[in-house]
Amino acid sequence: MCSIIYLKKTINIALVGNPNSGKSSLFNELTGLHQKVGNFPGVTVDKKTGYCDLSDITRANFIDLPGTYSLYPKRADEWVAYRVLMNQDDEVKPDMILLVVDASNLRRNLLFCTQIIDLKLPVVIALSMMDLAKQNGIKIDINELEIELGVPIIVVNPRKQKGVDEIKKTILSTIQFSLQQQPRDFIYNKMLAPAAIEEMQALFPDTVDYKSLHYVMNYENLNFTSSEIESIRSIIRTHKFNGIKTQAEEIMQRHARIKHILQQAVVEVDPLKKSLLTEKIDNVLLHKRWGYIILLSVLFILFQSVFWIAKYPMGWIEMIFGEAGQWFSNTLPAGWLSDLFINGFLAGLSGIMVFVPQIMILFGLITVLEDSGYMARISFLTDRIMRKVGLNGKSVMPMISGFACAVPAIMSARNIENKKERLLTIMITPLLSCSARLPVYTILIALVIPSKLYFGIISLQGIVMMGLYFFGTIMAMIVAWVMKWFIDIKEKSFFILELPVYRSPRWKNMFYTMLEKARIFIFDAGKVILIISLLLWGLCSFGPTAKMDAIKKKYATLIIQQPSDSIEYIREQKTELLQQSYAGELGKMIEPVIRPLGYDWKIGIALIASFAAREVFVGTMATLYSVGDDADENSKTLHDKMNRAVREDGTSVYTLATGLSLLIFYVLAMQCMSTIAIVKRETKSWKWPMVQLTYMTGLAYLFSLLVYQLLK
Repeated sequence: MCSIIYLKKTINIALVGNPNSGKSSLFNELTGLHQKVGNFPGVTVDKKTGYCDLSDITRANFIDLPGTYSLYPKRADEWVAYRVLMNQDDEVKPDMILLVVDASNLRRNLLFCTQIIDLKLPVVIALSMMDLAKQNGIKIDINELEIELGVPIIVVNPRKQKGVDEIKKTILSTIQFSLQQQPRDFIYNKMLAPAAIEEMQALFPDTVDYKSLHYVMNYENLNFTSSEIESIRSIIRTHKFNGIKTQAEEIMQRHARIKHILQQAVVEVDPLKKSLLTEKIDNVLLHKRWGYIILLSVLFILFQSVFWIAKYPMGWIEMIFGEAGQWFSNTLPAGWLSDLFINGFLAGLSGIMVFVPQIMILFGLITVLEDSGYMARISFLTDRIMRKVGLNGKSVMPMISGFACAVPAIMSARNIENKKERLLTIMITPLLSCSARLPVYTILIALVIPSKLYFGIISLQGIVMMGLYFFGTIMAMIVAWVMKWFIDIKEKSFFILELPVYRSPRWKNMFYTMLEKARIFIFDAGKVILIISLLLWGLCSFGPTAKMDAIKKKYATLIIQQPSDSIEYIREQKTELLQQSYAGELGKMIEPVIRPLGYDWKIGIALIASFAAREVFVGTMATLYSVGDDADENSKTLHDKMNRAVREDGTSVYTLATGLSLLIFYVLAMQCMSTIAIVKRETKSWKWPMVQLTYMTGLAYLFSLLVYQLLK
């Protein structure tokens, strides 16, 4: 008996559209969890790919290309999309195109739409925002629009899962029955430069008119051989081809054709007779005074919620791990393996899991702001401030992304065309408090800031948390203003931003984001934390053999001589063994440098360990205080153990002065190797990451010193 294995045929589909057209929402709905994110070859622009099965034998592989307004690219991400559509990307070769068109902005979207159709790849149009178009009084005859454009059109609403199955069926039928070029040009492209296009088609056979036109326009930025480039230059000289003039003529022809289509297929109300809800809301949210007050209020509520909502699940998680640690200590046989599990693995795991609720809540609320359309308003509001320090509104989105993680935020700065503003954005983005700092802030704020409520709802700890985020942002602005005088690049820039309409948040997307961020923290950052926790357990548990044996012998003798004091001697032995361990020796080496900041040798170890990743601080402290545990029944959680920590003179380690000094240090210090690596990659030089590391470490030390010396 034999079985037949059917291999599914895979069709590569480029998903394209204008920014804010609903393209990413449709991508998420089509592909679900079958997604992965990488980088396009040679650039750091994100490449999102995902798949869905169209039938038992056909699979669609979707490539979500960056949003673009036309086939005349300006930004790095637009060039990525352009090269794919021009068939110039070695890795991404689309068989067909799924084009997302915003029905509420049809006139603007049709420019890019008609250009895509003229590339003669099979096209399916997903018409989004139809509900918004109806609200705006726009009526679209879908059948007439299909006739005018010559491609199938499906109305979709990914937020409500409308039209997604129809899109899949249409793609499948397009693949099966019409995987051929479109029958006609949308405009007469060959009439724009007939002689040049004919010679280009002789040079590149099987290239359609419109693609040939783009080849001759942008040959220097495409993957052509030196001989091909010389041939193209010869064509340009022979026919006196003028790219700018040809582009202008093309756009004029397309707009004339678009005007005709709109007359045939669309009925619009007079825009002067209808005041949009979005405009009314913007009159308040973008007000020159009230807009900033509302922005501060939104951020205030955001950080209050992080503490207020998360404190309950965090308490439960701490209690569970505390009880688990106690149970394992009483159950497992004594020995180094049990000690490794309890004080290495379990302590490190608790340092990971306890902060998952706060990370989920923070990113869930940020997703709500993005989905609602308010995040783009933040860019608009802050543009005026950005310009005063040498940046512009385009710097805001990388900086806002920096609150999540500096690495993708720095990568996203490629969208900034101005070289000086891009470099300034890269240099200051790590000062924005990323999510990796959140566990550090949380544990230290809980230690040194009282859990007080003002007016019954305003948390003092939430105010301090918000203050740390603002302090990092203000320092970033100051550093940008100073550095703009030293970076000698003179280049003008312009800030053009499309404000999306306000929409109700997609709660499904919010929960998906929360789960995804939790997964990333647990499995990506968590792996680093856990590995370092286990390494630290080794450094804390072992030391120079002679010293460790001498300490054990000393206390064994004392216990025999005075058995009534054995519990106290065991406690002192643990402390002394930790001090003489390899970790203790390392901490004591740097203690003279950090003592003026109010730090002891244990904090010194955490500072060194957390250079791999800031969030490692908490796992490090969990391991250090577990290994040096005083066996007090009341000290089951990390918070309790750190709260009871004392210096050699009996004074508390974590005073208000020490806690605030450490908080300021983590706001300003460059405690992330990944950030240094990505800055080197983006600037193609070690100069700028070294400048960044130096100035951030200097600022962190100076401000931490000032805070401690003023408050001690």
